[in-house]
Amino acid sequence: MNPIYGYGQLVYGALGDKLALTETFVIFAPLLLCGVAVALAFTCKFWNIGAEGQLYSGGMIGALFAVYSTSLPSIISIPVMLILAFLGGAAWAAWPAILKVKLKVDEVVTTLLGNWVMTYAVAAVLFGPWKNPVTGWPESPVIADTAKYPILIAGSRFHLGIIVALIVAAAFYVIIRKTKWGFELRGIGGNPTASYASGINVSRQIITAAIVSGGIAGLAGIGQVAGIQFHMTTDLSPGYGYTGVVIAMVGGLTPIGVLLASFLMAVIVQGTQAMHRETGVPWALAETIQGIILLCLLVGIFFTKYRLRRVK
Repeated sequence: MNPIYGYGQLVYGALGDKLALTETFVIFAPLLLCGVAVALAFTCKFWNIGAEGQLYSGGMIGALFAVYSTSLPSIISIPVMLILAFLGGAAWAAWPAILKVKLKVDEVVTTLLGNWVMTYAVAAVLFGPWKNPVTGWPESPVIADTAKYPILIAGSRFHLGIIVALIVAAAFYVIIRKTKWGFELRGIGGNPTASYASGINVSRQIITAAIVSGGIAGLAGIGQVAGIQFHMTTDLSPGYGYTGVVIAMVGGLTPIGVLLASFLMAVIVQGTQAMHRETGVPWALAETIQGIILLCLLVGIFFTKYRLRRVK
């Protein structure tokens, strides 16, 4: 296969027409939310690798409300659903932060293992009480029509959740660059000992950052439910939470960087699907490209911090 033709199909499949571009934005929304979630936590050196589990937690809690909110209008059901999804993700991020602060337990381990605990907990509900009695498929009942995100561009899946993601990204910029809390988070990330000496309550700020981080990931989960799936499923995310870690690192933990990195990853994911259809190249190429980008970034960071010198 001609590689120029193959990568041309990747770009065209992501940006070539209205349908391709809107589908790229559909993928962009959860990636942006997960990238912001991870970047916020990483800013104060809370290494949150659990955005995937927090995504599922938020999606599950939001879906529990959305399924049974048939009597409420959209103006009420959608905001309440978002708040509950935020709280669901926040709750799943809170306990690793508390363990880190109170017992010095490594949050990389607790957040990573927490992903599996939550995904299996969701599967237990979907294979149990919520199992479809007709098809036997592990999925919740369809959420109420009033809880579904409205479509903003006719003939596409461009939904309200994309705007929600952009609003959250804008809020992340304001918090990090314009507020005292953002300044304190950056200070803790730079030097926690000096931050503590200057009067910053480091433990409280880490827990708060973890809670907000998990809540943002929870919004990514309910976005998939209310904008795409319309019921809770075991395959709600193809790994958006893990990709959020790559996005945060590639974006340099900065708001603009995370925004651009999220769009780049969305282009890669959407484009490789088209590339697969046209050329037969495995869809997993998207993950390969993401890994190469991250490795190149890490090598670049290494050489900016260290100098190799030959020693006799």
